[in-house]
Amino acid sequence: MTQNLHAMTAVFGLLMGVVLSTSTMAQNVAPLDKIQNQQELNQAITELDTALFDAYNKCDLAKFGSFIDENVEFYHDQGGLTLGRAALVESVKKNICGTTTRELVPGTLQIYYMKGYGAIEIGVHRFHHPGHPEIGDGEGKFVHLWQYKDGAWKVTRVLSYDHHAAGK
Repeated sequence: MTQNLHAMTAVFGLLMGVVLSTSTMAQNVAPLDKIQNQQELNQAITELDTALFDAYNKCDLAKFGSFIDENVEFYHDQGGLTLGRAALVESVKKNICGTTTRELVPGTLQIYYMKGYGAIEIGVHRFHHPGHPEIGDGEGKFVHLWQYKDGAWKVTRVLSYDHHAAGK
């Protein structure tokens, strides 16, 4: 009995370590109060953008959702308003997974500090449809409002607009 208890405790500890390391991997970015200059802010938000859209592209919905505030407001020029993390994650699952990937258009990223809150991220992204060249690539502009709160960065507001066919 004691041996089984020790084994179960070891397995539980190992599982908790995996869970905690997975959740901290997603937020392995400097906290807002430790960011001292624009270069550090750029690095932090760029890392967050990369991690967010890596999860999006791989349809890792748990990781994707970990970057999204529970009460997110997502405004899309073609899809309308989506309210809440659960609805946004479900929308990505239904409309994006397996059909669409996103890449940041190089040279378009702009990042601005928001005192006591986080940062604004502005840029252009390109969407691809692997296996469906007939759809063609699209582009759109975006604004993400990132908040640093309770030890984690989260997207609280999104504007996704000016969607059009990507120029060749």
